[in-house]
Amino acid sequence: MSTHVASLPLPPPATTARVAFVGAGPGDPGLLTVRARDYLLAADAVVVDSADQAEHLRAWTREDVHLVVASAPAGPDEDASADPVVRAARRFAAPSHLVVRLVDGDPTGFGGLATEALSCREAGVPFEIVPGVSTAWSVPAYAGVPLSATESTGSLHMVSSLDPQVDWSLSARDDVTVVVLGSGEHLVRALRSLAEAGRAPQTPVALTQHGTTIAQHTSVTTLEAAIAALASGRSECPEASVAVVGPQVERRAELSWFETKPLFGWSILVPRTKEQAEPMTERIASYGATASVVPTISVEPPRTPQQMDRAVKGLVTGRYEWVGFTSVNAVKAVREKFEALGLDARAFSGLKIAAVGGVTAEALRAWGLEPDLVPTGEQSALGLLEVWPPFDEVLDPINRVLLPRADIATDTLVAGLQENGWEVDDVTAYRTVRAAPPPAPVREAIKGGAFDAVCFTSSSTVRNLVGIAGKPHPTTVVACIGPATARTAEEHGLRVDVVAPEASALAVVDALAQHARAVAAAAQAEGRPVLRPSQQRAAGRRARARR
Repeated sequence: MSTHVASLPLPPPATTARVAFVGAGPGDPGLLTVRARDYLLAADAVVVDSADQAEHLRAWTREDVHLVVASAPAGPDEDASADPVVRAARRFAAPSHLVVRLVDGDPTGFGGLATEALSCREAGVPFEIVPGVSTAWSVPAYAGVPLSATESTGSLHMVSSLDPQVDWSLSARDDVTVVVLGSGEHLVRALRSLAEAGRAPQTPVALTQHGTTIAQHTSVTTLEAAIAALASGRSECPEASVAVVGPQVERRAELSWFETKPLFGWSILVPRTKEQAEPMTERIASYGATASVVPTISVEPPRTPQQMDRAVKGLVTGRYEWVGFTSVNAVKAVREKFEALGLDARAFSGLKIAAVGGVTAEALRAWGLEPDLVPTGEQSALGLLEVWPPFDEVLDPINRVLLPRADIATDTLVAGLQENGWEVDDVTAYRTVRAAPPPAPVREAIKGGAFDAVCFTSSSTVRNLVGIAGKPHPTTVVACIGPATARTAEEHGLRVDVVAPEASALAVVDALAQHARAVAAAAQAEGRPVLRPSQQRAAGRRARARR
């Protein structure tokens, strides 16, 4: 007995770039798959649906990538009748090149996938499909609406509002959970068709707009009310693109986790260089907020290198007993000087090393150096001085300390060490220069209260931000890394709301989140709506206008 196995037709040999239909997920960049990120980084061209989508891609693509908006007309040297994906693939004559067609959600849920893939096939362009996180599954999950119950009964239907052939009677039973994808009139028409098919008017409905992003908003209502609100333009979610219909919506009150994050929807100003701000922005995002980095200082080498050269020579030849690092920038400056001179961390052998705090200590450990002294209390120059042992003629063979610091560092640590018997070489390892003012819209946002909070990580960031952009609005929550920074903020007329318990940039963000959580809890206990600081400013302005 023989068995006949049907063979699929093989595509012709490729003469163009290959195409990958890649799922971009529902909106949260963190939901891009590892494969999607790899393909975006390798892409020679990326085809997107809109210019906004292209702008959001910049962090995941090469600088020389060719970005194509699918709706853009063909160029003078291109075939206007060809699909934009095919045109992009033809720009490259070798199969080693890659064109990514980026699709929201999962490619298999993209209505144009079959058409564009067939166009590639007919044009001899090889293609593949890279699945992504589906909007239909992820947005309800971010809204806190489970799509299945623990019981074995009930059904789940996922429907596109653009499909005119839907038999809505199949979704009319009370035990069916329906996920409707679509927006605007299409969504209203789909929900109305579901109601006309017999679904109960009081069935719970969750409408979500901008799902999985920090702009996400979910409104829980009934099927009847959702249709009326969307049709009249009075919906809390006028830009809703996902609707979940069914009894599972009632679980949102207990399972909402994303929109209840302590800083959800907040816009937070971070006056720091982009290189230093990355850990803070990631922590801010983990609390549901967005960070806007505004550099207030620029770190530059000393005007003359001779002083640092002499200090490093003295370090190598045994001139010092201690080396004290009071910032990550100091560690970076000394490390760069070592590398320029062909030295490495072994030159610190026999030296005692002090670090002003945990972040500076981690920078030293990344270099292979374990600090001998880190203050456990206040992590500042004063805190370091409190734990620094005085010079002892019996225990200390050398009485000299090297302090590689900024050109604007205070004399607190130097004076205190000298009082304790140490000779101090206070060396300028780097200079801090005030940055240029941010663009006018950013300055207006700072002074006008558009930011919900600002996180200051040093006194210089306070002075420089006020100098280049003006004082933050009184409704903006001010969070400071420690008492010294808080004092500087108050001296500049700012009300300090949060002081981190330890001198760490991440601790500032954590303390801000704890403050926001406490304020929200107090508002709920008093029966008041939970508003972001920027919303309080807007609400106050409307109240004054009514008076």
